Amino acid sequence: MRKQLNLRDAIMIVMGSMIGSGIYIVSSDMMRQLGSGYWLIAVWLITTIATIAAAICYGELSSMYPKAGGQYTYLTEIFGKLTGFLYGWSLFAVIQTGTIAAVAVAFGKFAAYVIPGLSDAPPLYQNGTFMITWMQIIAIAVIILLTYINTRGVRSGKLVQLVFTSSKIIALVLLIVGGLLLIKNNFFLENLSYGWDSFQNLDGSGWKGISGGVLMGGVPAAMVGSIFSSVAWENVTFVAGEIENPKRNVVVSMVVGTSLVMLLYLLCNYVYLSALSREEIAFASNDRVAIAAAEKLLGHTGTIIMAVLVMLSTFGCVNGIVLSGARVFQSMAKDGLFLKQAIPNNKHDVPGRSLWFQGIWASILCLSGQYGNLLDMVSFVIVIFYMVTVVGVIYQRFKHPELERPYKTFLYPLPAIIYLVIGAVFCGLLIVFKPQYTWPGFILILLGLPIYYLVLKKSGRT
Repeated sequence: MRKQLNLRDAIMIVMGSMIGSGIYIVSSDMMRQLGSGYWLIAVWLITTIATIAAAICYGELSSMYPKAGGQYTYLTEIFGKLTGFLYGWSLFAVIQTGTIAAVAVAFGKFAAYVIPGLSDAPPLYQNGTFMITWMQIIAIAVIILLTYINTRGVRSGKLVQLVFTSSKIIALVLLIVGGLLLIKNNFFLENLSYGWDSFQNLDGSGWKGISGGVLMGGVPAAMVGSIFSSVAWENVTFVAGEIENPKRNVVVSMVVGTSLVMLLYLLCNYVYLSALSREEIAFASNDRVAIAAAEKLLGHTGTIIMAVLVMLSTFGCVNGIVLSGARVFQSMAKDGLFLKQAIPNNKHDVPGRSLWFQGIWASILCLSGQYGNLLDMVSFVIVIFYMVTVVGVIYQRFKHPELERPYKTFLYPLPAIIYLVIGAVFCGLLIVFKPQYTWPGFILILLGLPIYYLVLKKSGRT
């Protein structure tokens, strides 16, 4: 593949893929789960530490295997094709495509906020609980448009990424600066006054103090939101084969990109805690806490401005995920583990068919209305594969110490230990206290096993 992406482009992919709709909404549910400004900040800080630690570890593998496919390639090289396939299968079934669908629908929902007629319009089709709404149609239109743009070449996709990622970074900075300058009644100290005491109010019936098992379930349930808002930075590894000097630039882009995004997230939550009371954060309309903060700062005009900025953010996020994900499915096809039609590049030197396979499945998820249920387990599944990949860094150090490592994990093995501890505690607590977040993810991964052996049988390799 031609090297058409420079370091700036790589950083834009990292930041653009991370910043979607999550930061504008998830803090509401996090507050309902834990009920304290201390806990809200703590959960975001833990997620920040874990995200940067993982990015530092991935840097070593990206320098060892600087080619398209990224995490799929790392897992295949280290643990074999079965592990790589299970990751790729999960990526196609829900991680990548489900995220595309969810963020695109978020675009549609904020578009409906700007144009109320879309929200008030009756469903275009309804049969029982199944319905097709204008928000879903808008989401599918966004997916198709961005898929088409990316089939026109890397230059087209990266131009969209540069423009919209720059816009969303400016939007977050404006929210932060505006919050710091325009807040009249500051609720920050009041929100921190609860200290480490924790409370829960999931249905608006009143705050109840929690401890023990309820608290142990509330913390990872809150982290589901912060983790979902902080993933997809590894998408830059999927396009490593098209990045100039990938042994250096992929590493730098991941560490710089994740650090900047997590800093912006922490500052955004400071604005939420300062502009809004605990109840206003927890019960913002449709969880749109950023809209609630903007209304406090600028009135109704502020809500429209923020909704438009969120639309820019979600549009850029979808583009970053669309641009990068198709490279994984192309790499799987070359290994005989995906549809062989996904192998060739088109005349614009990009995997056009792979892009359309991804776009079509994401659109189906939009129509199904099941993207929300699927994404309940995304954070858990992603963290599982992050942990396996980080273990791969340690495993390769022991098994293949002789391999060239242009970049070695900074302060090794500390970042790996930090991520594995945080990931294990997060997953362990979810398994014990919130199984509804975990068992669908296990089933999804296990479904990949018979599919893998059917693929091998069909190809005559069993």
